[in-house]
Amino acid sequence: MKKYHILLLVIGVSTITTFGYIKYHQMNINDIGLSALGWLKKLKGNTVDFASIGTKDTPTMNHDKWNVLTQKNVSKAGAVNYKGFQSDTAQLDVYLDELSAHTPGSNWTEKEHLAYWINAYNAFTVKLILNHYPLKSIKDIGGGSALSNSPWDLKFFKLGGIDFDLNTIEHEILRVKYKEPRIHFAINCASFSCPILRNEAYTAEQLESQLEDQTRLFIYNPEKNNITEKETKLSSIFNWFASDFKVHGDVMSFIKKYQPVLDLNNDVQYLEYKWNLNE
Repeated sequence: MKKYHILLLVIGVSTITTFGYIKYHQMNINDIGLSALGWLKKLKGNTVDFASIGTKDTPTMNHDKWNVLTQKNVSKAGAVNYKGFQSDTAQLDVYLDELSAHTPGSNWTEKEHLAYWINAYNAFTVKLILNHYPLKSIKDIGGGSALSNSPWDLKFFKLGGIDFDLNTIEHEILRVKYKEPRIHFAINCASFSCPILRNEAYTAEQLESQLEDQTRLFIYNPEKNNITEKETKLSSIFNWFASDFKVHGDVMSFIKKYQPVLDLNNDVQYLEYKWNLNE
């Protein structure tokens, strides 16, 4: 009986500690899920060890090839011509090989790092779709547990000789290292409700204006968000990654920067996310 009481005490303390940690760090259900994913990957020995990337000087990366491909195969509105990309597979593979061989170095600026990781995420997402095309949704790729074998967890490419997946770029590099919430409007998950795939490459020289433009395009797009004096319907991105916007206070404070004339005191509703392919 005494052992039973001790076990209950340990469980109680652990639960209180866990909920205290979640509350202190303003974590939501998505944060908890991603934390569980990280724990599961470690348990299975499936994490990506990218600690060596960025520790030494390397030549900077030129993204002109991606610029040519996106201008040719992505409309201004973000519609992706995957059949066109299929025809340009050789050119795409050359660019992906360059990304793989030229990982960021310690001599790169932060903007050069960010441009690299955003372009890498977008370009390899296109490659993932082409590997399985035709298909209706990126979520048709993968299988098994959603926490370990989603399309974003598949290690189908290498960077610097390291097996990589898209989740590592987004959740362990972009979101963790740079504290830049606007990356959510720059990376594209090949789905209708995602921010549009920009039809040009991100570059260090243009990054600030590109991120600002992508943010405004997303917030003001009525198919992604519907913000009026009467109602506030937001993309689920603002719900899933609410903790990322706390650098600006919270989600509504962030949006207010781009919608300063509106009263955003309405009850917030989150729109259903449409995962159909963005073609």
